[in-house]
Amino acid sequence: MHRRTLLRLGTVSFVTLLVLTGAPCWGDALDDINKAGVLKVAVPQDFPPFGSVDAQMQPLGYDIDVARLIAKKLSVKVELIPVTSANRIPYLQTKKVDLVISSLGKNPEREKVIDFSDAYAPFFSGVFGPADLKISKPEDLAGMTIGVTRGSVEDLELTKIIPANTTIKRYEDNNGTISSFLSGQVPVVATGNVVAAAILARNPPKKPETKFLIKNSPCFVGMNKDEPKLMAKVNAMIAEAKKDGSLNAIALKWLGADLPPGL
Repeated sequence: MHRRTLLRLGTVSFVTLLVLTGAPCWGDALDDINKAGVLKVAVPQDFPPFGSVDAQMQPLGYDIDVARLIAKKLSVKVELIPVTSANRIPYLQTKKVDLVISSLGKNPEREKVIDFSDAYAPFFSGVFGPADLKISKPEDLAGMTIGVTRGSVEDLELTKIIPANTTIKRYEDNNGTISSFLSGQVPVVATGNVVAAAILARNPPKKPETKFLIKNSPCFVGMNKDEPKLMAKVNAMIAEAKKDGSLNAIALKWLGADLPPGL
C-alpha cells in the first residue's frame, strides 16, 4: 500500500530541479506518439495483479493489458517500460515514457507535477465476505469476528467505525489474513481488493465479495501537464472501454470482480 501513497523525496527533488533549471518544453505529445507509431508506457513489474512477469520474463497484469488496449485504440505499437514507485514520475517528466500506467493513485503532491486521466481501475480497502452474509455497513458487523492484517490501513480505519462488540482478529501479514478466511477462522475480512483477488484465485467454496468500502483510491493514467489533446484522447478511450465491456473484462481477468459502479 505504501508504494501508492508515498511520493519519494527523490521524485520531488527531481521535479523541483526541472522547474528551477528551466527544462525545455516539448511539443504536442499525442502528435509525437502518432508520428513515432509507438506508445511508451511505464508499467509495474513487482505488483501483481497489476504488473509482474511470467516464467519467460514477459510482463503481464491489469496495467499491462490496459497499456496494450490504449495502444491498440491509438493504432500504434506499445513499448512497455518497467518502473518502480520511485522512478515512474521522473521517467514521465524526462519523456522516457508517454504515459504511466502503474497502479498510480492521485494525491495533492502528485497533482502539482503531473496530470491524471479518469480512473481506469479500482483500488480500495473494504470488508469482504461470502454472498450469504448480509452486510452493507459497519453496524452490521456487531457481534461478528473480522480478520485484518495488523497495522494495515484497514486495521487503523476499521477500529474507528465498527461497533464496540465486534471482535477483530489481527494477523501478521496478508497471507495470514487470507488463510484465516480460507480456513473459516473468520467469516469476513477487512483488506484491499488486490488481496481479495488473491483469495478468489484460490477458488474457495465461499468466495469473498465486497460488502462495503473503507477507503477508496482508484488508479489513474499519469501524463505530463498541459497535454489537453492526449488527456482528451486517453479519457475518451477509457470511457469507450468501460462502455463496450473491454475494461470490465480486464477487471474480471485480474481482480476476479466487475468494475465497481461509478468508477
